Amino acid sequence: MATKRKVNNLLALAVLSVMIDRPKHRYEIAQTLRDRGKDHDMDIKWGSLYTVVQNLAKVGFLEIVGSERDGARPERVIYRITDAGRTELTDWTRELLAVPEPEQHRFVAGLSILAVLPPDEVIELLGKRIDALSQAIDVVRGELERIAAIKLPRLFVIETEFGLAMLEAEAAWARSLRDELVDGTFPDVAWWRQMHAEGTPFAEVIESVERGMTQQESS
Repeated sequence: MATKRKVNNLLALAVLSVMIDRPKHRYEIAQTLRDRGKDHDMDIKWGSLYTVVQNLAKVGFLEIVGSERDGARPERVIYRITDAGRTELTDWTRELLAVPEPEQHRFVAGLSILAVLPPDEVIELLGKRIDALSQAIDVVRGELERIAAIKLPRLFVIETEFGLAMLEAEAAWARSLRDELVDGTFPDVAWWRQMHAEGTPFAEVIESVERGMTQQESS
């Protein structure tokens, strides 16, 4: 089970990760997060950055080491990571790598109510998804080739490799499901198609399925 963190927001982890080299003010933290592509790896809400930095300082993971002023601009507070912050960074990273956590996926939400659509429409929609995934896979592969050309160590692109693997796995699974629906090997696809052709109310379908499951359990 995941540990309850003092600042339980992945933006906090991202901030700690960009503070390990030297102190920074808030605008520099934001720019470093963008430069290192952290907004692609995590759901970063930029409007929350200042609050997260303040909370990290409040619990002792960051500390204020000075301030600076550039012309007429507002004074900028400079923060640095503390020993406790470094410990939190490494401990949190270990947990993320070792402990699988359930994550919501919009595709899974759609699959969970797939039956409200007729199978022929699902076949068409899966085809569109497969095309979109193929385009995304090509983009990521191109990005990895570009990164390889500039000889950036693989250690710093491993998350991109994982993203590519997930895209390829999803495309393969969606293609397999579509093929089963097309060739009729998906269980009960004929009943599913008939249900929509006859306009059977979905409530009746659910009731019928639940009644059948109850009878199987009692037999």
